[in-house]
Amino acid sequence: MRFQESLLEGRLIERYKRFLADVTLADGERVTAHCANPGAMLGLKEPGSRVLLSRASNPKRKLGYNWEFVEVAAGGGPSQLVGINTSRPNLLVAEALREGRLEPFSGYDRVRPEVKYGRNSRIDFLLEKDGEPPCYLEVKNCHLMREAGFAEFPDCIAARSAKHLYELADMVATGARAALVYVIQMRAERFDVARDIDPAYDKAFRHALAAGVESYAYICRLTPEEVTIDHPIEIVTPRAK
Repeated sequence: MRFQESLLEGRLIERYKRFLADVTLADGERVTAHCANPGAMLGLKEPGSRVLLSRASNPKRKLGYNWEFVEVAAGGGPSQLVGINTSRPNLLVAEALREGRLEPFSGYDRVRPEVKYGRNSRIDFLLEKDGEPPCYLEVKNCHLMREAGFAEFPDCIAARSAKHLYELADMVATGARAALVYVIQMRAERFDVARDIDPAYDKAFRHALAAGVESYAYICRLTPEEVTIDHPIEIVTPRAK
C-alpha cells in the first residue's frame, strides 16, 4: 500500500487523550496528529522519538495529519520503524487478498468486508466460494515487542477481541472456516499472545485454536513511501490441553 505522498518526519512531543499526538516537524512547525491507536503503545510513545506522519486526505478534517510510524529500538533490538496506525492492517489484508499474496486464503471468489455475524459483531472479511464453506477472517494489528524479534498481542486488556475469538470458534462449530491474521507492523521472527497482559485473551485464543480456528502472523515491510505485508512468521503459543 503506497502512500499518496512520502511521509513527513518529525519528533514526538506527547501522545495524549489516546487519539492525539503533538509532533514537531522537521521544519520546526508544531502540529497535532491523529493517533489511530486505542492501545497502550508500550515502548512506542517516548517524547523525542522520530515519527512519520501522513497528510489527511480530507482537507476539511480538523486534524491534518495521521501518525503512521515511530522509530524505536523495539525490545532492545536494532532501531526500526513500527506502524502504530491500527486502521492500516485491514487495508493491507484487503490488498494482499486482491493480489493473491495470502496463500492460505487463495481460491475464494468473493471477499466481503464488515459482515455481521455472531452476537452483534462484524467479521473483518467473509471469504466465499460456491460449493465451499465460508471463511470468517479476523484481522488484528500487532506492534508490541518487549524482547528483540518477539512480537506480542495485545498490549492492553482486549475484551472485545477475546469475545471475537469465542465467536470464531462458534463459526467453526457450524461447519464454517475461521481464521485470525495478526498483521505485525514491524520486523519480527516469532509471535505469541501477551498472556501476562491479558490472561482472558490468552484463554480465548487457546480455546479458539482447540476449536479449529486457524491463526497466522505476518510481518510488514515499512518505508516512508509504502507499507506492505511481507511474509509469515511462527506463532509459538502452546495449544490448549
